Amino acid sequence: MDVSLPMWVLTIVVLCAFIAVDFFFGRKPHEVSLKEAGTWTVIWILLAVLFGIGIAVFGGGQASGEFFAGYVTEKSLSVDNLFVFVLIMAKFSVPPQYQSRVLLVGVLIALVLRAIFIAAGAALISTFSWVFYIFGAFLIWTAWKLIKDARSDEEEDFEENRFMKAVERRFPATDEYHGTKLTIVENGKRLITPMLIVMLAIGSTDVLFALDSIPAIFGLTQDPYIVFTANAFALMGLRQLYFLIGGLLKKLVHLSYGLSIILGFIGVKLVLHALHESGVHVPEIGIPLSLTVIGGVLVITTITSLYATRKTREGSKTGS
Repeated sequence: MDVSLPMWVLTIVVLCAFIAVDFFFGRKPHEVSLKEAGTWTVIWILLAVLFGIGIAVFGGGQASGEFFAGYVTEKSLSVDNLFVFVLIMAKFSVPPQYQSRVLLVGVLIALVLRAIFIAAGAALISTFSWVFYIFGAFLIWTAWKLIKDARSDEEEDFEENRFMKAVERRFPATDEYHGTKLTIVENGKRLITPMLIVMLAIGSTDVLFALDSIPAIFGLTQDPYIVFTANAFALMGLRQLYFLIGGLLKKLVHLSYGLSIILGFIGVKLVLHALHESGVHVPEIGIPLSLTVIGGVLVITTITSLYATRKTREGSKTGS
């Protein structure tokens, strides 16, 4: 798509307005109900669909297909990221009424980080076509790693990265939460609160998430505008989705397998595209096929996950 600078500015302004509305409704600490989470999840999905239709009207069916393929892929990867968010919330014992604020800040950090990664990725791709080989190989390796992790029976725990450990060593922190305050003064000394620490934990893990998601969406489209907007819409409903499917996450036991197939598929697509750009005559994978594979894998994964969970539950009842 040939997107002008004014359109870029307008898009960013509108997205900031959406974020402001989201912040306004979530500014007061409260425990998010299923009704609230469900309503806002539907609203965000509808906004994404309307935006995709708008792209079809002004940019054509090809651009619209790329947006929807990217949006579905990023949304799927975001659901997998929710597993890590659950682990972080549990490790830092975040009270239910404060979890919404933590996630909102985490989403804002993710948007900024991904914007930076998207700009860097677009610059690399426009200059060096061989970057597609690196992106493709990285996604195939990530797919293999996901399968290995999924086959592991060991229960996962959140492990703090080096950045988090350095923060905790360098800055003294309180043991208890003080509302949504990030720092407090105690006995004349400035201390950070667990609220700031958990926000930094989610923000720093967003960097790792971007390493998977950005190459994945560049495998579906090289249009920076579509890459950015697909990421933005996928992330915007993430906070509400956390509360809506928090209990369902444990039932999606095959999600990692599904995502590994999707990432591996996009990795192969990137390698084929790189070979094509190098002058090698190989077939390329189009957007219609990509949408079919991504959607089909997600549907099959969800069905098999729910079936496996039900069989496990029935087996445990029979055994008892």
